[in-house]
Amino acid sequence: MTNTNIKRIGVFTSGGDAPGMNAAIRAVVRTGIYYQKEVMGIMRGYEGMIEGDIVKLGARSVGNIIQRGGTILKTARSKEFRTKEGRQKAYENLKKEGIDALVAIGGDGSFTGLHYLTQEYGIPAVCIPGTIDNDLAGTDYTIGYDTATNTAVEAIDKIRDTALSHNRLFFIEVMGRNSGYIAVNSGIAGGAAAVIIPEETMSFEELMTLLTEGEGSSKKSNLIVVAEGSKIGGANELARKVAERSDYFDIKVTVLGHLQRGGSPTYFDRVLASKMGVAAVEGVLNGQSDVMVGVRNHQMVYNSFDTIMSHTHDIDKESLRIAKILSI
Repeated sequence: MTNTNIKRIGVFTSGGDAPGMNAAIRAVVRTGIYYQKEVMGIMRGYEGMIEGDIVKLGARSVGNIIQRGGTILKTARSKEFRTKEGRQKAYENLKKEGIDALVAIGGDGSFTGLHYLTQEYGIPAVCIPGTIDNDLAGTDYTIGYDTATNTAVEAIDKIRDTALSHNRLFFIEVMGRNSGYIAVNSGIAGGAAAVIIPEETMSFEELMTLLTEGEGSSKKSNLIVVAEGSKIGGANELARKVAERSDYFDIKVTVLGHLQRGGSPTYFDRVLASKMGVAAVEGVLNGQSDVMVGVRNHQMVYNSFDTIMSHTHDIDKESLRIAKILSI
């Protein structure tokens, strides 16, 4: 049974962009229209909400965007929204536009902002997890993670060609400030000799032992995948430390950086974003609020703000075990 009190839904993207965000926007808009609601696009996240940068979206205005990376609604971080005064401005603009429910697409910062708005003004709101790091509890996958990991694997494959043509050690740095999901799975798929992630406590001495074993077995090349949040240093720092201890390898570094955020989303991210967009609108129309949509064991679920913020999306121990077995 849909909430007949909700007439107009606002949708926006916030935080870092992720491939698949446009697919989610498209799904939110078309689902809203399907249920005979108007949908308004809020430009540049909370910043646009404060400035009243809001446009009406129709079924055709979100045509031909499902395959595009980035976000047509743009995204920005907003310091002002962190203040009560900023949130009041934002709410007044929502009221002026007749927006009586919200769908946000973003990470934990986006969800936190939405939580405050819901708590202070009672506006029904649902968050869709859009972040390449796959670091949010309450969902097996976040929008953008699959595409980012495929981008990393493609880069690793190309770097391996060069590594095999020379006696080279490559340190490849992938995104993941607090989460090693991209590193672990791109490392397994790319045949890395080691994966270094924020959740693990591999020491520099253990890394050197692993590389020394590679020398002893006449391994022709080594690829080490490093998550940017590694506790023993990023790719550049590790390369420098290894060079000080060994002259066996010609050491090179590749930092993939924001390359992983761009590009056309994979089929998986397009389908995931579409399902989550439908679930977000149906959820808010059925009385869900202050929740994040998630997918667990192929089922759509709604997670409360407190549940998400009090848990972490722990790395899969089995994937770590497999990565170690296959790196010999």
